[in-house]
Amino acid sequence: MSLSQKVPLVAALLIILSGCQSDNLGDLSTYGDKAFTNDDLSDVSYYRDDELLKQGQVQFKAKNYGKAYSIYRKAVAVYPKDPVAWIGFAASADMVGRFDSADQGYRVLAGMIPGRPEYLNNVGYSYLLRGNLVAARRYFLKAYELDPNNQTTVNNLQLLGNSVSFAKRG
Repeated sequence: MSLSQKVPLVAALLIILSGCQSDNLGDLSTYGDKAFTNDDLSDVSYYRDDELLKQGQVQFKAKNYGKAYSIYRKAVAVYPKDPVAWIGFAASADMVGRFDSADQGYRVLAGMIPGRPEYLNNVGYSYLLRGNLVAARRYFLKAYELDPNNQTTVNNLQLLGNSVSFAKRG
């Protein structure tokens, strides 16, 4: 391309750019907005395999429920179709008293694993923590009907029986 061909092209480009709202060409984006709006500002990092799930399980078993909740919250964002991530999220939310988040997790799980003893036990335990012993018993009994040899279910029913014996406190 000769110099005489380049001059009109450069002039046209300058006219087009003069209509832009930005004085800084580095701010331009192909989408018409500022370039920084296209940056990935999320805090999602690369996680190999199920690293977050393992970290969440370690924190939950160590009774660091706040840390577990935070880790599982990331896990459900990274693995949105993984029931292990959701059950960990809901259980840790229960343990820190975030029943709104726990309910969200159980709603998602209801579509994934509705008839599993793990799901039924966790929902029942959530109701137990909230003091709704009737609902807790209903879920524990459903889990027991599915798997009468499940030790978690047996323990939850025993815990429920012990809870009934204690006086309610305000």
